[in-house]
Amino acid sequence: MVARWHTAAIVAIAAVAAIAAFAFLPATNNDPAAWIAGKDMPTPRTEVTGAFLDGKIYVIGGFDGAGEAVATVEVYDPQADKWSNSASLPEPLHHAAAASYNGKLYVVGGYYSDGSASDRLLVYQPGSDEWSDLDPMPTARGALAASFVDGALYAVGGTSFFGSAPLAANEVYDPEGGWEKKAPMPTPRQHLASASLGGKLYAMGGRIDSLASNLDANEAYDPALGSWAKLEPMPSKRGGVAAASSGAIFVFGGEGPAGTFPNNEKYDPSNGRWTSEPKMPTARHGLAAVALDNKIYVIGGGPVPGLAVSGSNEVFLPDE
Repeated sequence: MVARWHTAAIVAIAAVAAIAAFAFLPATNNDPAAWIAGKDMPTPRTEVTGAFLDGKIYVIGGFDGAGEAVATVEVYDPQADKWSNSASLPEPLHHAAAASYNGKLYVVGGYYSDGSASDRLLVYQPGSDEWSDLDPMPTARGALAASFVDGALYAVGGTSFFGSAPLAANEVYDPEGGWEKKAPMPTPRQHLASASLGGKLYAMGGRIDSLASNLDANEAYDPALGSWAKLEPMPSKRGGVAAASSGAIFVFGGEGPAGTFPNNEKYDPSNGRWTSEPKMPTARHGLAAVALDNKIYVIGGGPVPGLAVSGSNEVFLPDE
């Protein structure tokens, strides 16, 4: 069934392979010194998720170059510039979401190999190198986003089956009390990104269905108020993006009908403004972005729309 999903994607790759991906929104600051290269990920993948734990970066699941979902978990040590293997997921997943908190790594949702959505919430214990199940998410979905805010895991958006209508779901997991449904996002979407900063959850970009339905939505959920606010839209409409917070929120990559995006756009909640930052050296979608020690590691993803993979590990150095 995976091969059937990606027939159109493979055609799309052939159609756009010669298109310059860098034809999208120009960055106001294109200083190449803002990016450095890390060692490439051993297993090139797309539609991955990632998070940090104990000073290392975990890149989880996704598709391999044959379009097969994988359970692979590879761990990057920035200090040594080396990769290692960790315990694989209990089963292959793509389009899942990951976040870390209090010395544990959490993976929620995603799609199985048959395209159905997972409701599993998995937790990884580094001491035992084992995964285990926690309470399942109320709404099974993939192509979602997830972030911890003040000790609670928020899972937003996605779809209930690969290619189905987008959801506005906003469900929160409290490690001390289980799951609870919260106010839905104003804009239902999939292939979005999320990040937390200043006690709020930010949901950015995504799409409705096709690559032509990309969104510039930027919405923030305030747990204290239990409500969403619509904020200044992203400068570019993008789905298949990744985001990380390091003083501000940075949104990387994405794909559209004409190619992949190298865009790196910064949102500063303190003034409500977006700025275009130095572009990614390698335009990609379905990537992971993980902030650690004042750097943002942008790993994996597809260099052209649809099924394409890379092991790229590019490190962004935000201005201090």
